[in-house]
Amino acid sequence: MYEPAKRLLDATAAALGLLLLAPLLLVVAGVAWASGLRPVLFWQWRTGYRERPFRVLKFRTMTQRRDAAGQLLPDAQRLTGLGRWLRRTSLDELPQLWNVLRGDLSLVGPRPLVHSYLPLYSGCQKGLLYSPQALLPLPA
Repeated sequence: MYEPAKRLLDATAAALGLLLLAPLLLVVAGVAWASGLRPVLFWQWRTGYRERPFRVLKFRTMTQRRDAAGQLLPDAQRLTGLGRWLRRTSLDELPQLWNVLRGDLSLVGPRPLVHSYLPLYSGCQKGLLYSPQALLPLPA
């Protein structure tokens, strides 16, 4: 009984959040577009509930700049000033309300870790994968 009620609460809150935050999302997308962060949104693989891989939606914070050999430059060289600010304020995470609406994430719980890190997870970290992953972290 708890799961359907929590899912309904998550979906309702995510839909309301997307509706209320739509102007902010559009402003952030417009500023990112104008500053050359294109495409404005990107998908990133994460590890979700019961080790299921899924893609989270985020605002782009880094350029796609490459060196002469065609390799992406290190993250520190690709992170833009706007991207740094988006990360510091966590605004780059707002598009994940879409993931909450889809049912990939819950609103509150452990944050999903990058999927490629799964082999490096400790037993404690793997244990967190047996609770629904979330947009907002659990309070410390």
